[in-house]
Amino acid sequence: MTDSKSGPLAGLRVIEMGSLIAGPFCGQILGDFGADVIKLEDPGKGDPMRQWGRSLPGGQSPWWPVIGRNKRSVTLDLRTAEGQDIARKLILSADIVVENFRPGAMEKWGLGYEALSALHPGLIMARVSGFGQTGPYSQRAGYALIGEAMGGLRYIMGEPDRPPARAGISIGDSLSGLHAALGVMMALQSRHMTGKGQVVDASIYESVLSVMENLITEFVVTGYQRERSGSILPGIAPSNAYPTASGDMVVIGANQDTLFERLTEAMGQPELAERYKGHAARGQHQAELDAIISAWTATQETQALLQLMDERGVAAGLIYKAADMLEDPQFQARRSIVEVPHPAFGSVKMQNAFPLLSRTPGEVRWPGPPLGAHTDEVLRDAVGLDAEALAGLRSRGVI
Repeated sequence: MTDSKSGPLAGLRVIEMGSLIAGPFCGQILGDFGADVIKLEDPGKGDPMRQWGRSLPGGQSPWWPVIGRNKRSVTLDLRTAEGQDIARKLILSADIVVENFRPGAMEKWGLGYEALSALHPGLIMARVSGFGQTGPYSQRAGYALIGEAMGGLRYIMGEPDRPPARAGISIGDSLSGLHAALGVMMALQSRHMTGKGQVVDASIYESVLSVMENLITEFVVTGYQRERSGSILPGIAPSNAYPTASGDMVVIGANQDTLFERLTEAMGQPELAERYKGHAARGQHQAELDAIISAWTATQETQALLQLMDERGVAAGLIYKAADMLEDPQFQARRSIVEVPHPAFGSVKMQNAFPLLSRTPGEVRWPGPPLGAHTDEVLRDAVGLDAEALAGLRSRGVI
């Protein structure tokens, strides 16, 4: 269960320090593609994600199997000198450290990059935080909702006549973890060429900012401030969710001339292609156009509409919930959702490792393990501690 010998990152060792989502999502990605991810957790408590979830069937979190997958769990009290010494030895045996403590915590424990890289010049340290390692806000507490707000996402989410909304997931955390993993890959390539490691400084607010398209440039050049627009993108039409006679909502995207022509032909209203010809014309009459399309889709049964759109080459689809994903043949054909054994649940289903690689794909080898399941194994093999030393550390609450 704990052997990691496949995947493009096989042979790399990662020490994951920190908790919740941002840093651990980076570790999840690296583990999915074969890295040996050793997660350090507080003795007796572990990562709070072990207790997260709307319900805890059998006292088990349905969150932990996902964020903790493909990792080995080691309990270690990093606030003790002994714990810090063991962490240092583990790090010196590794290629990568992932941490998402508040900036300065690692330095306080004698585990800052400057001290570690002096002993291990090839070390790569991915540091995930709300505001980054530098700047006047670096010491502030920074959670996803703050990064999403300051990065520009919250302001443009929701209906125009209501306060800003939020995504139903901690998207800022996931984006920062994703950027950290991307930074690690770049740093590994640099190390391949130079032999030297470096720090990957991934902040939540900048990770959100990076996906905000032309929001800044458009404002500076034209003075236009994007506002909340509900289910549409202003000026991009038709591209919306439309009602069907079956009571569903189908999303249709036909905001190019050729696609729009196909849609109007399918509607039996080809004259609309000439009336709303060109991207600008459709954008200027967006509400009017959406009303016409909605009136037509409301006369169509859902599956018949989807089949017609497919036959005409118009992008369309249902708005999926979890149950829809589990039944969809596309998800099944690509194994987008996989089932893995779980000691408490029997088995669990979760999203697979993405993206798909043709020769060295990632995989979910095991779900998030019990707290401290690999403590003895790792500290024996990586640090050289024997049974007596382990027993002493355990009695003192270090592990």
